[in-house]
Amino acid sequence: MEPIKYTITALLFITVAFSCRKIDSLPPEPRIEFTSFAVFDTTDILGNSYKGGKLKFYFEDGDGDLGLPQPSPDETADTINLFMTLYRKEDGIMIPVSDGDPLKPSGYRIPYMYRLGQNKILKGTIAVTFLYLFYSPQDSAIIRYNFYIKDRADNISNTESTSEIALSVNDVYD
Repeated sequence: MEPIKYTITALLFITVAFSCRKIDSLPPEPRIEFTSFAVFDTTDILGNSYKGGKLKFYFEDGDGDLGLPQPSPDETADTINLFMTLYRKEDGIMIPVSDGDPLKPSGYRIPYMYRLGQNKILKGTIAVTFLYLFYSPQDSAIIRYNFYIKDRADNISNTESTSEIALSVNDVYD
């Protein structure tokens, strides 16, 4: 009977010790990390050919308030929380594009995310797909994006940059 008593006590102690682990903590400001950008050919439902791109990046948010809820029709609140700046290579130098550039992206909306439980940390990968509707095969553009995200508390992440991307070449750029 004595060995069973010690075994149960030891198992109870181990269970309590592992269940009392400290909850991970991260700062409330989101952090992002560029993963890849893929360039590909695509076709719409009408048979029109386009160039496409897919940006992938890793994110962490310590207080779990990333993403925006769907706005109501009469709402005027911010609807963008992924901000992008496009650069084109001209004479060997990356220069921000003008507002009239046909490849210039608008901002994007990361959908509402919520985590239940005590640990509110959000981590994951976000993928954003671009369609270059006005891309011309004669355009030998070398581009780069700088991007950052903003959470619901208006905390702004670090700014990340993609590698240089040749839109004329279907490839994955890390």
